[in-house]
Amino acid sequence: MPDIIQLLPDHVANQIAAGEVVQRPASVVKELLENAIDAGAKNIHLILKDAGKTIIQVIDDGSGMSETDARLCFERHATSKIREAEDLFNLTTKGFRGEAMASIAAIAQIEMKTKLADKELGTCINIEASKITNQELVTIPAGTNTAVKNLFFNIPARRNFLKSDAVETRHIIDEFQRVALVHFDVAFVLNHNNSEIFNLPSGNLKQRIVNIFGHKTNERLIPIDEETDLISVHGFIMKPEFSKKKRGEQFFFVNDRFIKSPYLHHAINAAFDGLLERGNHPGYFLYLKVPTHTIDINIHPTKTEVKFDNEKVLYEIIRAAVKHSLGQFNMMPSLDFTKDKNLETPYEYKDAPIKAPKIEVDPDFNPFKTENYFNPFEETKNKPLASSNNTKTNFRENHASSKKKEGNWEALYHGIESIANTEIDTQKLAPQLFETKESNLVRDTFQIQNKYILSNLNTGTYLVHQHLAHQRVLYENFLANITVKEASSQQLLFPININYSAQEIHILKNIKEELESTGFLFESITKDAVVVSGIPTTITESQISMVFEQLIEDFQQDIQENSFSQLDMIAKSLSKTLAIRTGTKLSDTEQENLIQDLFACKEANISPFRKKIYTKIDTKKLDAIFNLD
Repeated sequence: MPDIIQLLPDHVANQIAAGEVVQRPASVVKELLENAIDAGAKNIHLILKDAGKTIIQVIDDGSGMSETDARLCFERHATSKIREAEDLFNLTTKGFRGEAMASIAAIAQIEMKTKLADKELGTCINIEASKITNQELVTIPAGTNTAVKNLFFNIPARRNFLKSDAVETRHIIDEFQRVALVHFDVAFVLNHNNSEIFNLPSGNLKQRIVNIFGHKTNERLIPIDEETDLISVHGFIMKPEFSKKKRGEQFFFVNDRFIKSPYLHHAINAAFDGLLERGNHPGYFLYLKVPTHTIDINIHPTKTEVKFDNEKVLYEIIRAAVKHSLGQFNMMPSLDFTKDKNLETPYEYKDAPIKAPKIEVDPDFNPFKTENYFNPFEETKNKPLASSNNTKTNFRENHASSKKKEGNWEALYHGIESIANTEIDTQKLAPQLFETKESNLVRDTFQIQNKYILSNLNTGTYLVHQHLAHQRVLYENFLANITVKEASSQQLLFPININYSAQEIHILKNIKEELESTGFLFESITKDAVVVSGIPTTITESQISMVFEQLIEDFQQDIQENSFSQLDMIAKSLSKTLAIRTGTKLSDTEQENLIQDLFACKEANISPFRKKIYTKIDTKKLDAIFNLD
């Protein structure tokens, strides 16, 4: 039998490796940015076109490379970061595997220009599918200029699996923010389709956070700074009242490297226990420093998952540090049961001179002297009970006669016989526990646990999920208003100003025309704020912020992948936000109207997100439960 095992060609091996390293354009952005940081760059410019599918270009003023290094960096397992196996456990740089550049070169067209600071000329290399097609000397500034063009051009099936430009741009911005938040001493600029999204000058950590997430973030941050023998923790956490439903502003960095750690994230949630509304998540920007030999970052190709030697100890330290910071800035209620409040000196008497207390004695006090008590029944003795018309008058008279006192405590019981013998109309005093009007006991709808509606129709009995049903009704109404009818809008008396981050502003700008077709009117959209002057008639002012937050979140996620247009996506997002929630009690009329509106829809059985809305109850199955023929 002939031999069947053979070595793969280099270009095929590189394409296989690229499947692990280069998952999407964001993977290329991460590698190029980290290479620029490792090169000591102080100014980095990222340029994108079509969410990185057409071009990803990174320009830096780092150390640059020689002609030989420029060629060698595209070879597999070629790296300047490590020399021997022990270096893997003492890493202080970003990239170290030596696979990324070779993988990128296997699936894209690359043009790289680089020059050392002490050289007059630089090198320009053109690579296509791992093959160097051109190399020449050029005149360029010191640093490196790398352009990755037509990603996955030679693997069309892989390119077809990329998401929409909006989704891919979101992933790129996530990687950009993670690098920029660590290296706040480096200036970053991000341009997408000739539009500037970020322009971040160098500064301190707080300035970088504010420049990325907007000026509103400045007043929401609480600093953290703890030093121990095992770990140092510094950074910021967000105040509890500014927590959000989505997990957006949550960043963990270990030794200047972004990581994902559900275990340490749980420590943050434990510190915020009791301070957040149900379903909300805290925001944080935490930077951890640990000895390099106590952490393993070589357990995942993306290097975002790490392994600590003392995870349990780190958990308690982080939880305690966050709790301490919350308490230090009066974010948590504290009770000291060992402190005697009686020993505290009032502030106004802090510096007052000490005076001896005065003792006063009543020489006429006699504890054996008989007290005179007021007899409330004295005036009513041997008199009929006062009528209701004279109640107030008699009360004043009795109260005025309180000065007439008797010396015997038995006087308290005088007049009780007259009250006991008086007949009172108890029928007028007894409350009516049941309504006397007739109620309609026959109903077509019944609400179950404020979640489902049981409805009897001509075609049978149906169990309807009220939230999903309202979603379908609102979705078709929004689509009709957008596409068929002319969208109606109501002008706001006072325009509403809402602050957003640069990324969120970029998303709102992209869907501005679609939002205007639904009835929204914008007075202006600046770099960090949106001024709304008009809203659709189906939305209230208090719902504007909630609607926009849900729109931004849906647009960042893959919801638009299941939509045939952005208008359809907006209609889905609005219907999800404004639909009645589970747990809402509906009146009989509201239940009936919802059922009628649902079965008047074109697709009454499926929600806008392809979930089943109702089920028909089969009488035969019910009979089988009770063993009936």
